[in-house]
Amino acid sequence: MHPSASDIAGMIDHAILKPELTRAEVDAQLDTAARYRIFSVCVRPSDVAYAVGRLEGTGVAVGTVIGFPHGTTSTGAKRAESDQAIHDGAAELDMVLNIGRLRSGMVDEVEADIRAVVDVAGGRVVKVILETVFLSDDEVVAGCRAVERAGASFVKTSTGFAGGGATEHHVALMRRSVGESVQVKASGGIRDLDTVLTYLAAGVTRFGTSGTATILDDAMAREAGDSAAARVDATSY
Repeated sequence: MHPSASDIAGMIDHAILKPELTRAEVDAQLDTAARYRIFSVCVRPSDVAYAVGRLEGTGVAVGTVIGFPHGTTSTGAKRAESDQAIHDGAAELDMVLNIGRLRSGMVDEVEADIRAVVDVAGGRVVKVILETVFLSDDEVVAGCRAVERAGASFVKTSTGFAGGGATEHHVALMRRSVGESVQVKASGGIRDLDTVLTYLAAGVTRFGTSGTATILDDAMAREAGDSAAARVDATSY
């Protein structure tokens, strides 16, 4: 049985991250998030306090990004950015790990960078973006294990700003590379319900997407169709 539209909404982090978005465009996206009652929005760091205020009372959480989109800011800068985001009301942090250092085999440094943000987060959810389009499978595995050792809550595929996004191969590999305490978030290129369902089957529990309305409209339409079909079947006896 497919998950309900409400179930899917509860796994969506609606991305509002494009640098060119105006305040009016941000407002429209925040209103979409509230209308569909999704789990959260993921906004630009400078928009956190505003989004928290606009979404007050809707039940939609506000998250933001750290070291985005390249992951190359210093650990101190990531700590400071995380502290500011939490002060502004962010409930979750999606940080980009240091991709170049991971590719260099400097896994201890990558882990320390992640742990610094986890420490500042103080028990809040931290999702760590690997940017899998740049990584070999061995590097994906090494990154996932560093995330788990550092105490983060999620491994995440992509920023959506590197010319590649989630793949079924990568989400399955990430799911195999961490224990049950770490969840998998897929992001980048997730624009339709069938993709969501495919990744759900591979073990994904959270989705980063700007295609929320398309995905949930389709989910509600299919749910209504299934209900109608069930009523027809019931009257046939």
